[in-house]
Amino acid sequence: MLTTLPNTLTLSRIVAIPLLIGLFWWPAPTGNWLALAVFTVAGLTDLLDGWLARRWQQVSALGRFLDPIADKLLVAAALLMLVARARIDGFTVLPAVVILCREILVSGLREFLAELRVSLPVSKLAKWKTTIQMIAIGVLIVGDAGPAAIPVKLIGEIGLWLAAALTIVTGYDYLRAGMAYLTRPTPSPAAPPPSSKIPAGKVSSGD
Repeated sequence: MLTTLPNTLTLSRIVAIPLLIGLFWWPAPTGNWLALAVFTVAGLTDLLDGWLARRWQQVSALGRFLDPIADKLLVAAALLMLVARARIDGFTVLPAVVILCREILVSGLREFLAELRVSLPVSKLAKWKTTIQMIAIGVLIVGDAGPAAIPVKLIGEIGLWLAAALTIVTGYDYLRAGMAYLTRPTPSPAAPPPSSKIPAGKVSSGD
Protein backbone atom coordinates (compact mmCIF):
# COMPACT_ATOMS: atom_id res chain seq x y z
CA MET A 1 0.00 0.00 0.00
CA LEU A 2 3.01 2.33 0.26
CA THR A 3 3.13 2.50 -3.52
CA THR A 4 -0.30 4.10 -3.93
CA LEU A 5 -0.23 7.79 -4.77
CA PRO A 6 -2.37 8.89 -1.78
CA ASN A 7 -0.04 7.15 0.68
CA THR A 8 3.01 8.48 -1.17
CA LEU A 9 1.64 12.02 -0.81
CA THR A 10 1.06 11.41 2.89
CA LEU A 11 4.63 10.18 3.35
CA SER A 12 5.91 13.19 1.41
CA ARG A 13 4.71 15.44 4.25
CA ILE A 14 6.93 13.56 6.68
CA VAL A 15 9.87 13.60 4.26
CA ALA A 16 9.42 17.36 3.79
CA ILE A 17 9.93 18.09 7.51
CA PRO A 18 13.77 17.93 7.52
CA LEU A 19 13.83 20.18 4.45
CA LEU A 20 11.46 22.63 6.14
CA ILE A 21 13.62 22.70 9.28
CA GLY A 22 16.77 23.30 7.24
CA LEU A 23 15.19 26.22 5.38
CA PHE A 24 14.46 27.97 8.67
CA TRP A 25 18.24 28.44 8.98
CA TRP A 26 18.63 29.63 5.40
CA PRO A 27 19.39 33.36 5.16
CA ALA A 28 16.39 35.66 4.83
CA PRO A 29 14.44 36.51 2.77
CA THR A 30 15.12 33.55 0.47
CA GLY A 31 14.91 31.00 3.27
CA ASN A 32 11.59 32.40 4.50
CA TRP A 33 9.92 32.15 1.11
CA LEU A 34 11.37 28.73 0.34
CA ALA A 35 10.20 27.44 3.73
CA LEU A 36 6.73 28.84 2.97
CA ALA A 37 6.73 27.07 -0.39
CA VAL A 38 7.64 23.72 1.20
CA PHE A 39 5.07 24.16 3.98
CA THR A 40 2.35 25.16 1.50
CA VAL A 41 2.99 22.24 -0.84
CA ALA A 42 3.07 19.84 2.12
CA GLY A 43 -0.20 21.26 3.41
CA LEU A 44 -1.85 20.90 -0.01
CA THR A 45 -0.93 17.22 -0.12
CA ASP A 46 -3.15 16.79 2.94
CA LEU A 47 -6.15 17.85 0.85
CA LEU A 48 -5.07 15.92 -2.21
CA ASP A 49 -4.25 12.54 -0.67
CA GLY A 50 -7.65 12.14 0.98
CA TRP A 51 -9.51 13.24 -2.14
CA LEU A 52 -7.54 10.83 -4.35
CA ALA A 53 -7.93 7.96 -1.89
CA ARG A 54 -11.71 8.35 -1.92
CA ARG A 55 -11.96 8.97 -5.67
CA TRP A 56 -9.74 6.02 -6.60
CA GLN A 57 -11.09 3.84 -3.80
CA GLN A 58 -7.63 3.47 -2.30
CA VAL A 59 -8.57 4.23 1.29
CA SER A 60 -6.38 2.00 3.47
CA ALA A 61 -5.67 1.36 7.13
CA LEU A 62 -2.10 2.55 6.55
CA GLY A 63 -3.35 5.83 5.08
CA ARG A 64 -5.75 6.41 7.96
CA PHE A 65 -2.89 5.76 10.36
CA LEU A 66 -0.27 7.91 8.64
CA ASP A 67 -2.41 10.89 7.63
CA PRO A 68 -3.04 12.44 11.08
CA ILE A 69 0.51 11.63 12.18
CA ALA A 70 1.99 13.41 9.16
CA ASP A 71 -0.22 16.45 9.77
CA LYS A 72 0.71 16.72 13.43
CA LEU A 73 4.43 16.24 12.78
CA LEU A 74 4.39 18.96 10.14
CA VAL A 75 2.53 21.45 12.36
CA ALA A 76 4.63 20.63 15.43
CA ALA A 77 7.90 21.00 13.53
CA ALA A 78 6.82 24.35 12.06
CA LEU A 79 5.66 25.74 15.42
CA LEU A 80 8.81 24.62 17.24
CA MET A 81 11.04 26.14 14.58
CA LEU A 82 9.06 29.40 14.65
CA VAL A 83 9.68 29.58 18.39
CA ALA A 84 13.35 28.63 17.98
CA ARG A 85 13.85 31.36 15.38
CA ALA A 86 11.95 33.92 17.52
CA ARG A 87 9.24 34.43 14.90
CA ILE A 88 6.89 33.38 17.68
CA ASP A 89 7.84 35.05 20.94
CA GLY A 90 6.40 36.60 24.06
CA PHE A 91 2.81 35.71 24.89
CA THR A 92 2.31 34.33 21.37
CA VAL A 93 4.12 31.20 22.53
CA LEU A 94 0.99 30.41 24.55
CA PRO A 95 -1.33 29.66 21.59
CA ALA A 96 1.42 27.53 20.06
CA VAL A 97 1.58 25.48 23.26
CA VAL A 98 -2.21 25.21 23.36
CA ILE A 99 -2.29 23.90 19.80
CA LEU A 100 0.40 21.30 20.47
CA CYS A 101 -1.23 20.12 23.71
CA ARG A 102 -4.60 19.79 22.00
CA GLU A 103 -3.09 17.69 19.22
CA ILE A 104 -1.60 15.32 21.80
CA LEU A 105 -4.90 15.14 23.69
CA VAL A 106 -6.99 14.37 20.62
CA SER A 107 -4.43 11.83 19.36
CA GLY A 108 -4.56 10.00 22.68
CA LEU A 109 -8.35 10.11 22.70
CA ARG A 110 -8.55 8.75 19.16
CA GLU A 111 -6.15 5.93 20.04
CA PHE A 112 -8.22 4.99 23.08
CA LEU A 113 -11.49 5.05 21.15
CA ALA A 114 -9.96 3.08 18.28
CA GLU A 115 -9.41 0.18 20.68
CA LEU A 116 -13.16 0.28 21.35
CA ARG A 117 -13.85 0.48 17.60
CA VAL A 118 -15.38 3.93 18.03
CA SER A 119 -14.63 6.58 15.41
CA LEU A 120 -14.20 10.27 16.20
CA PRO A 121 -15.18 12.15 13.02
CA VAL A 122 -13.66 15.53 12.24
CA SER A 123 -16.11 18.36 12.81
CA LYS A 124 -16.61 21.31 10.46
CA LEU A 125 -15.32 23.68 13.13
CA ALA A 126 -12.17 21.58 13.42
CA LYS A 127 -11.65 21.92 9.67
CA TRP A 128 -11.93 25.70 10.00
CA LYS A 129 -9.44 25.56 12.85
CA THR A 130 -6.98 23.63 10.72
CA THR A 131 -7.36 26.04 7.81
CA ILE A 132 -6.79 29.14 9.97
CA GLN A 133 -3.92 27.42 11.76
CA MET A 134 -2.11 26.50 8.54
CA ILE A 135 -2.55 30.01 7.10
CA ALA A 136 -1.30 31.62 10.33
CA ILE A 137 1.77 29.37 10.43
CA GLY A 138 2.49 30.12 6.78
CA VAL A 139 2.27 33.87 7.41
CA LEU A 140 4.58 33.58 10.42
CA ILE A 141 7.08 31.58 8.37
CA VAL A 142 7.37 34.57 6.02
CA GLY A 143 7.62 36.93 8.99
CA ASP A 144 9.75 40.01 8.45
CA ALA A 145 10.56 38.93 4.90
CA GLY A 146 7.05 39.97 3.86
CA PRO A 147 6.09 43.34 2.39
CA ALA A 148 7.09 46.20 4.70
CA ALA A 149 3.73 47.93 4.21
CA ILE A 150 1.84 44.92 5.63
CA PRO A 151 2.07 43.90 9.33
CA VAL A 152 2.78 40.29 8.38
CA LYS A 153 3.87 39.11 11.81
CA LEU A 154 0.88 40.73 13.52
CA ILE A 155 -1.53 39.09 11.06
CA GLY A 156 0.09 35.73 11.70
CA GLU A 157 -0.07 36.19 15.47
CA ILE A 158 -3.77 37.12 15.35
CA GLY A 159 -4.44 34.05 13.22
CA LEU A 160 -2.56 31.85 15.66
CA TRP A 161 -4.55 33.18 18.62
CA LEU A 162 -7.79 32.57 16.70
CA ALA A 163 -6.68 29.05 15.82
CA ALA A 164 -5.83 28.42 19.49
CA ALA A 165 -9.29 29.60 20.55
CA LEU A 166 -10.92 27.22 18.05
CA THR A 167 -8.49 24.54 19.23
CA ILE A 168 -9.84 24.81 22.77
CA VAL A 169 -13.46 24.68 21.58
CA THR A 170 -12.97 21.71 19.26
CA GLY A 171 -10.78 19.92 21.78
CA TYR A 172 -13.53 20.26 24.38
CA ASP A 173 -16.10 18.99 21.87
CA TYR A 174 -14.00 15.91 21.12
CA LEU A 175 -13.37 15.28 24.81
CA ARG A 176 -17.07 15.59 25.60
CA ALA A 177 -17.94 13.19 22.77
CA GLY A 178 -15.48 10.64 24.11
CA MET A 179 -16.34 11.15 27.77
CA ALA A 180 -19.20 8.66 27.57
CA TYR A 181 -16.66 5.97 26.72
CA LEU A 182 -14.01 7.23 29.13
CA THR A 183 -16.40 7.04 32.09
CA ARG A 184 -17.92 3.72 31.09
CA PRO A 185 -17.20 1.01 33.70
CA THR A 186 -14.57 -1.44 32.57
CA PRO A 187 -16.26 -4.78 31.98
CA SER A 188 -14.98 -7.58 34.15
CA PRO A 189 -13.17 -10.31 32.24
CA ALA A 190 -15.42 -13.13 31.15
CA ALA A 191 -15.29 -16.21 33.34
CA PRO A 192 -13.46 -19.09 31.68
CA PRO A 193 -15.69 -21.92 30.53
CA PRO A 194 -15.89 -24.87 32.91
CA SER A 195 -13.21 -27.42 32.20
CA SER A 196 -14.48 -30.63 30.75
CA LYS A 197 -13.00 -33.73 32.31
CA ILE A 198 -12.13 -36.42 29.83
CA PRO A 199 -12.51 -39.94 31.21
CA ALA A 200 -9.37 -42.03 31.31
CA GLY A 201 -8.84 -43.92 28.13
CA LYS A 202 -10.88 -41.39 26.10
CA VAL A 203 -8.15 -38.85 25.31
CA SER A 204 -8.42 -37.61 21.76
CA SER A 205 -5.51 -38.31 19.46
CA GLY A 206 -5.47 -34.57 18.57
CA ASP A 207 -4.37 -33.46 22.09
